[in-house]
Amino acid sequence: MCAYLECDFKHSNGSRRRSAAGWARHGVWGTLSGMRVSVLHSSRSVSVLDYRCDAKPGDAALDEQHIVFSLSYVRRGSFGYRCGGSAYELVAGATLIGKTGDEYRCTHDHHAEGDECLSFQFAEDTAESFGGTLATFGAVPPLPSVMVLGELAQQTARGETNLGLDEVALLFAARLLRVAAGTAQQVTHVPERDRRRAVEAALFLDEQSRGTVNLEDAASQVGLSPFHFLRVFRGVLGVTPHQYLVRTRLRHAARLLSTDAPITDIAYGVGFGDLSNFVRTFHRAAGVSPRQFRKLSRGDRNILQERIASSS
Repeated sequence: MCAYLECDFKHSNGSRRRSAAGWARHGVWGTLSGMRVSVLHSSRSVSVLDYRCDAKPGDAALDEQHIVFSLSYVRRGSFGYRCGGSAYELVAGATLIGKTGDEYRCTHDHHAEGDECLSFQFAEDTAESFGGTLATFGAVPPLPSVMVLGELAQQTARGETNLGLDEVALLFAARLLRVAAGTAQQVTHVPERDRRRAVEAALFLDEQSRGTVNLEDAASQVGLSPFHFLRVFRGVLGVTPHQYLVRTRLRHAARLLSTDAPITDIAYGVGFGDLSNFVRTFHRAAGVSPRQFRKLSRGDRNILQERIASSS
């Protein structure tokens, strides 16, 4: 994820230039350093931006600085995030937490097909209600209860729900605040070769998640023994391969629940072999059943307010 619009960019001579955020707030598309951007919602307290980055291995990484507090949900692809001496690899379902004033670099050393993010950016007074805790993290690995709300926000951005992007953004932040304690993506000193292997394995699991895939399949894909692969994957991405696989299926299911497809078809279509297991797993992740989640996506604000209350 390169060149966030909420950031300043620093040239090699140390000077800074403001990003395109000024004109982007008017809701028009633009391109900056391989980034296609659009502001989907903008108000005094919260803005929601869509980022689609085309950067690839070998592209120069810019020095950047967060100028607002932001939570960026990774919808697709992968990128690296280097901030304050720490290094993170983010894959689909993860969340980058940008703290106002922090300088950083985004890298694309391990994935040639870019990435897409939905970024929630908060005014200072809004961020103060939750940012103090979340700002201690640089990134959060894919968490099921957060991912389903990230997908709900994406559906809302596409006009597929009757919800407001601002209310979903605040619900996403409240949920992340509640569940993130103790789950921040740990900073580990892993060789770049193993970082690349972990990212490649995550992309493989994402592609194969609708079928039958196991630990040995994923390990073989990146040339590691299952034991070594398990350690590398968890060390880099903060979750085990099986956790990532299940959460990928939940992420795909959350997207499909905004459609009229039968819930049974969705369950089997995303890779669950048993409907009751899907319902239990989804309810445990989202806090609501798949049927209630579908009602929520269609604007049932009673469910929305209950979720906000339970997350506060």
